Amino acid sequence: MILPDFKAFPRAGRILGIDWGLRRIGVAVSSPMRDFVFVRDVIVMPHGADNHADLVVDMVARENVVGIIVGLPVRGDGTESDTTKMVRDFVVKLATKTDLPICMIEENLTSSAAQESMGRVRVRDLKEKLDSESARVILENAIAMINRA
Repeated sequence: MILPDFKAFPRAGRILGIDWGLRRIGVAVSSPMRDFVFVRDVIVMPHGADNHADLVVDMVARENVVGIIVGLPVRGDGTESDTTKMVRDFVVKLATKTDLPICMIEENLTSSAAQESMGRVRVRDLKEKLDSESARVILENAIAMINRA
């Protein structure tokens, strides 16, 4: 179920954070008390694959989460892009495959914040880990918002 805000989002339990990408999906998961967030390996999508939602649902089951947060990319001026539409389509597809609550939050500058927190790393490591680090930033931001709601 897609929620418009965090008012009905579960207040306890593990949450999955997602930084969606056509080729790579960054993933992070919170601890049950939500005081820690852990990055997971990115989900790499083979060229032309469209089973993003199925792979996320598999991870939901393995991680025993109670809710899902998806980063929504919007432009700096707040307008939506083609990627924004693809993420919204992914969320709709994901909602047909799970009964867990799903919220989207804007993800402006999460890649920059993630890269900054990673410090100096090799380009290869950056490409491999940036998406899940971005998912961590998205999830940490969402947890802060949930705690204020």
